[in-house]
Amino acid sequence: MSIMTNFFNVILIFCVCLNWCFTEGSAEKKESGKVDSYTFQVSSLFPSSSSCVLSSKASNTKSYLPVVHMHGACSHLSSNKDASLDHDEILRYDQARVESIRSKLSKNNADGVSMTKSTKLPAKSAITLGSGNYIVTVGIGTPKHNISLAFDTGSDLTWTQCKPCLGSCYSQKEPIFNPSSSSSYHNVSCSSPVCKNGTTCLGSNCVYGIVYGDNSFTRGFLAKERFTLTNSDVLDNVYFGCGEYNKGLFFRTAGILGLGRGKLSLPSQTATTYNNIFSYCLPSSTSNTGHLTFGSAGIVPKSVKFTPVNSFRSSPHYGIDIVGISVGDKKLEITPTSFSRNGAIIDSGTVITRLPTKVYAELRSVFKEKMSSYKATSGRGIFDTCYDFTGLNTMTIPKIAFSLGGGTVVELHIYNNFYDNLL
Repeated sequence: MSIMTNFFNVILIFCVCLNWCFTEGSAEKKESGKVDSYTFQVSSLFPSSSSCVLSSKASNTKSYLPVVHMHGACSHLSSNKDASLDHDEILRYDQARVESIRSKLSKNNADGVSMTKSTKLPAKSAITLGSGNYIVTVGIGTPKHNISLAFDTGSDLTWTQCKPCLGSCYSQKEPIFNPSSSSSYHNVSCSSPVCKNGTTCLGSNCVYGIVYGDNSFTRGFLAKERFTLTNSDVLDNVYFGCGEYNKGLFFRTAGILGLGRGKLSLPSQTATTYNNIFSYCLPSSTSNTGHLTFGSAGIVPKSVKFTPVNSFRSSPHYGIDIVGISVGDKKLEITPTSFSRNGAIIDSGTVITRLPTKVYAELRSVFKEKMSSYKATSGRGIFDTCYDFTGLNTMTIPKIAFSLGGGTVVELHIYNNFYDNLL
């Protein structure tokens, strides 16, 4: 087992795949009543079920979409190959995504568009998909054709593979969408104001191109189509990419659901319907479901905490401010200069939280001091703080808490501190 650790020098990536809640384990309090550590069963760190468990906390709004882990028991895309997806492979994809985010942000491109000269189609640069993504199923076209898309807070344009695959198409689980079979499909004209920034023309039609950080790509027609979220929630004339030339590792999904901050993202396009509001609760494990909701989620539970969301330069990413970190009763010596002036990124597709080198080094030092009674073991890859809990029934770990902008303090779940079964 290993504490999730790594660092990132230029920017900070703060993963929303962290499940910020505490639902099991007993709290150890000091005389002041402050909780500094948690004691729990070691067995609780390991998966307890290989079957799908539906969420009991789904939103009661009509614009609710179930969310499942791409490689989990609840995903119809999952296969025996996914079940054997090893830790090294997961971390390799994760690091590739981080590096592509870093590369994209370092370009300081005013409009976020990277034009390529090696092809007739200009391409908008995007980040690597990674292996930790979550998927939702939506309907496209008339009649409705269901497709599974990886939802991504780091992408703007929603796209799916389309027939005919004039160049090539990668293997996907579901039948590929055929726009000629849909009565609501329309190509976007080159004269449309939408046809700019990373697009070009083929005849009178607007053509898009996106190249990802791992050299995967999608190219095709920019189009408008009907999207069905639920039977009672149908969106007409949604701009999307109808990809007829696609290559790369997209894990058998049909494409991407773009939830970024750009004008062509789904939240931006549906701003008049949903007030530019969306929320999601990620599955607590690969055997559970979560939910993605557009618009107000109704009555907000008292346990929900809020922090301001910032724009992150010209990128589609959402940013937050981290103003402090504590490990047990120890507050790290964090100053305004500890983090980049760019703040932190919330990214739905990154698995492991990255911290600046000095901040991570102090967190690790304090954590190791408070875990000194446990047997340390050799690390693996980016994980350099590992412990062997063989033969132990219970364990006590220090509470790790992040202080965010607006006075919000979020305590991490034990599952967010340890990455199990590495060895």
